[in-house]
Amino acid sequence: MYEREIAARFREVNGDHPMSPADDAYVSAQFAVLDDLCLTSGRDPGAVRLMMLAGLLPLPGYLRSDGAQMVPKDLFAPAEAAGGPEKLEAWFVAHWADPAAGRQEWEAYLSGRYVCLHSVTPASIQRKERLTAEITAAPYDPDAGTPPWSARLHAAIDELDALEPAFTPYDRLRFGGPTSRDLCIDAMRARFPRDPATTRER
Repeated sequence: MYEREIAARFREVNGDHPMSPADDAYVSAQFAVLDDLCLTSGRDPGAVRLMMLAGLLPLPGYLRSDGAQMVPKDLFAPAEAAGGPEKLEAWFVAHWADPAAGRQEWEAYLSGRYVCLHSVTPASIQRKERLTAEITAAPYDPDAGTPPWSARLHAAIDELDALEPAFTPYDRLRFGGPTSRDLCIDAMRARFPRDPATTRER
């Protein structure tokens, strides 16, 4: 029930881009089929989809090429932390000092496009924002190029690396370009190789 409505809403948000076999394999490993997750957690899939359409829960992150609606494995964890889906928005927005910024992040969360984090929570969203800003600004730091700067930069890159999944080519289609991993992890590691003096022996 409501599968077609969810699929239509998903395409309104993300466009209609094909999923390759590699995309399907990535998504199947990283995410859960909505119906399966509902079954294991004792929830009705139709009721969950209706909450998505009503703006109480986020849309799926992906539509697999077979039509399966793929969601984070911890999809219901934020709502449970908030005390229920009807309390989720207020709980979520309250994590930002600026209510307007909190509502903006809430809208982004509902879109299902926060596939850039292993676990999508207000804390992880805020940490990612701080890390990407720090990494992007790092080349302009007064001590850029020094060993302490390199250690600081790579510590931030490593932390962001742990927060973010690998992404898949489909993401670059729907986002219209490189991902935060491409820009802030892979490109920065290539541009500023880790200083051997700060690399611990393994």
